[in-house]
Amino acid sequence: MSEPQSSLNSPAMLWDIFCKVIDNHGDIGVCWRLSVQLASRGEQVRLWVDDASALQWMAPAGNERVQVLAWEGQSTAVPGDIVVEAFGCELEPPFQAALVAATRTRGRQPAWINLEYLTAEPFAQRSHGLPSPVLAGPAAGLAKHFFHPGFTPGTGGLLREDDLDQRRARFDRAGWLRGQGIEVPAPARLISLFCYEPPALEELLAHCAAGPETSHLLVTAGRATAAVARIVQARRLANPGWPQGSSLSVSYLPLLSQLDFDHLLWACDLNFVRGEDSLVRALWAGQPFVWQLYPQADGAHHAKLAAFLDWLDAPASLRSLHQAWNGVANHPARLDLQAWADCVRAARQRLLVQPDLVSQLLRFVRHNAPGKAHETAAG
Repeated sequence: MSEPQSSLNSPAMLWDIFCKVIDNHGDIGVCWRLSVQLASRGEQVRLWVDDASALQWMAPAGNERVQVLAWEGQSTAVPGDIVVEAFGCELEPPFQAALVAATRTRGRQPAWINLEYLTAEPFAQRSHGLPSPVLAGPAAGLAKHFFHPGFTPGTGGLLREDDLDQRRARFDRAGWLRGQGIEVPAPARLISLFCYEPPALEELLAHCAAGPETSHLLVTAGRATAAVARIVQARRLANPGWPQGSSLSVSYLPLLSQLDFDHLLWACDLNFVRGEDSLVRALWAGQPFVWQLYPQADGAHHAKLAAFLDWLDAPASLRSLHQAWNGVANHPARLDLQAWADCVRAARQRLLVQPDLVSQLLRFVRHNAPGKAHETAAG
């Protein structure tokens, strides 16, 4: 459950959230959602980012309580009350020095949070909330705290808006599809595709094309569109016009705002998602989904996938498709949407009884981190 701001009985704070963009759908997506949800609780937020271009389509309306600033501008900034390093990005030396100066001036250190990647692996619960002394550099002598998002009690939880379920209940699926110019063959199951280049993509397309159930694929802009287009082009060399005449039809989508990405997941019967932000949104959507992790050369994402599937209590068919989708094993594509839906909805209910990430983060910085009792530094 979310903790309303009034119950915290504390003044608003100024947050400095730092983000370096590696995957512009993921890193900046999580940081923007975090910023907006803090702002919805009455907090002031400065989001420092090295490439804010994705926000033009991801969050075109912006937010009056969130100030988006260029990464290099931190060199002359005065730190706020809370500093958040997202996903291991490192503060510039001048800002680290400014943290030391602020600590001397205020008589306490601004809370310094290292927001970690999302994982179901056991170390997240073990490490969550632990201090990490800074041993070198301009900020030597200060301390950070690890904050681990997670799926279980004892971790930092997941980002979730207070009004998420109400918006989802009011969602007009047919109206949204019409607004996107999507004509769905009736009857057809809708499948969204947001992915990198999964090893099993061609097999999935062939499986859907062979039927017997009609499938309509909604392909997101970027790498997913490019991956599908390559497969379609190759298949058309032997079968001109493919997939016309099959059980598969395809729509290619433009870049979607975060709000419309949620709508896409709500509209579909099966969602293929990638990375961290869209995994969380797929869980809240409550529809069957398949997750592609960011592939790592050392195969570390395989253990991360196994831990997540164990937490999810995934049935064998869903586990097999995840493994094929992530290149762990070579299993044939088999869709069992009813069993997957039961699994996902049970997992969603487990998550809904846990406090959301922003509620936990606010409580943590006010009661545990070094800067717990303070007045706003804004202005």
